[in-house]
Amino acid sequence: MIGLEFEKPVTELKGKIAELKEFTSTSDVDLTEEIEKLEQRLKKLEKDIYESMTPWDRVQMARHPERPTTLDYIGHLFTDFMELHGDRLFGDDAAIVGGIAKYHGLPVTVIGHQRGRDTKENIKRTFGMPHPEGYRKALRLMNQAVKFKRPIICLIDTKGAYPGKAAEERGQSEAIAKNLFEMAGMEVPVICIVIGEGGSGGALALGVGDKLFMLENSTYSVISPEGAAALLWKDASQAKRAAETMKITAGDLKALGIIDSIIPEVSGGAHRDVVQQAALIDETLKPALKQLLQLSASDLLDQRYMKYKTIGEYSL
Repeated sequence: MIGLEFEKPVTELKGKIAELKEFTSTSDVDLTEEIEKLEQRLKKLEKDIYESMTPWDRVQMARHPERPTTLDYIGHLFTDFMELHGDRLFGDDAAIVGGIAKYHGLPVTVIGHQRGRDTKENIKRTFGMPHPEGYRKALRLMNQAVKFKRPIICLIDTKGAYPGKAAEERGQSEAIAKNLFEMAGMEVPVICIVIGEGGSGGALALGVGDKLFMLENSTYSVISPEGAAALLWKDASQAKRAAETMKITAGDLKALGIIDSIIPEVSGGAHRDVVQQAALIDETLKPALKQLLQLSASDLLDQRYMKYKTIGEYSL
């Protein structure tokens, strides 16, 4: 398992415990007592580290290469998933996956950013950064959901929209803006969950809904800490400093009233146990969807309007 810099003491202690267990199993020396003491020490160390994570630590956790992806969660949260492809205008974008599924027996449309597990898959999925056809595919599936009265569930995990020349030529900004506009008026429940990185307009294009939740170690921001540091201090190496000031963690955004709730993570991060993490998501998603399904289309739109109207401070 890949470790992060702030997890180094945990990784080293786990390695030592593993060595002692292997030595005990291959020799006549009983080190059970020493192993138990180290395991108790490990629990305390993990508690201390994971309960005092800095914003930059959470940025690193959100980017963990083993962090569960949209398809991982679809496999554990939904049944009968049928993936649909293409935007009916240009092509299919593998950086966004979506389709029809059942959630506790209820037909839903689920859409999310999808990054790769290795270099080959990341190239195929452009590292989870969608082209405009990805956003247009997402909008096509959302419109289909409205037609058939299916709730929409969006899973957000992207550094941002793909910044290439071809993406701009095909209308990247227009595709994102149209999604924002159309999602605001969807007459079915829309629930958005940030499961990893929520970067810039690339995340917002799947982020307008009735409820917005974030996993405990996810981030949501208008720009990456590296990008912000380069703009503010002309030095991308100041990313850690930028992360401290940008208010991009789930705790910060809950305090600011931008998100509705924080979904707790498995100790050590979602990648430690995707099954348990999916169960934790389910504990928040299920009651939220049940509540929204009780509202009429007009009440949904009114509530959604007020939700976004009350974010931030402004004067007329």
